[in-house]
Amino acid sequence: MSQFGQNVEGYTIPVLNEREIRASAGLLFLFAFISIMTAIFKGEMFLLKYFIIGFLLDFGIRLFINPRYAPMLIIGRLIVSNQVPEYVGAKQKKFAWNIGFALAVIMLGLIVILNSYSIITGLICLICLIFLFFESAFGICLGCLFYKWVYKEKAQYCPGEVCEVKDRQPIQKTPFTHFIILIGFIGFITASAYLFNDTFKEQPRDLWEIVDEKLAD
Repeated sequence: MSQFGQNVEGYTIPVLNEREIRASAGLLFLFAFISIMTAIFKGEMFLLKYFIIGFLLDFGIRLFINPRYAPMLIIGRLIVSNQVPEYVGAKQKKFAWNIGFALAVIMLGLIVILNSYSIITGLICLICLIFLFFESAFGICLGCLFYKWVYKEKAQYCPGEVCEVKDRQPIQKTPFTHFIILIGFIGFITASAYLFNDTFKEQPRDLWEIVDEKLAD
């Protein structure tokens, strides 16, 4: 039961399925975002406390027992069960998850046990959201980036083969005109915010009241 990563034919080191990891990261991001927004806008911390306990338990199982038995990874595995696995090196993932586990322990002490909040807890929440978002949306493991700096060795079997040095394929290249489009898009959104800010701030009304008014006119 107790092992980290799977031995798969064709791979020289234990590996994990990146697809289920990304799925679980997406779910954790969703739960974390809802919990943090509830704490910020409603001042209610109970959802965040439950999330911290669940996050800590899930990552504890990943690190100290076996990722195969981590509840969020099991859910992620079920969601992507029809997709071909994408194998990644287990060593760098373990390092990244240790960072997550350490942050969860700090949050457990500050928020759950001491029942407090501060700039420290706010920054940790922000870091966790960024890490989970990059993992789920882009397949970029930010914690894994620190692996080679700490261990002074090259990580193997990275998601999207980013560990391998190679030229970009034509479909991956971004010409200068695309940057112009991006700048134009940002300018459009900025101009819209400036021109329609007061209008957009108006509280929405019931659709059927508007329809009744139009019919009455």
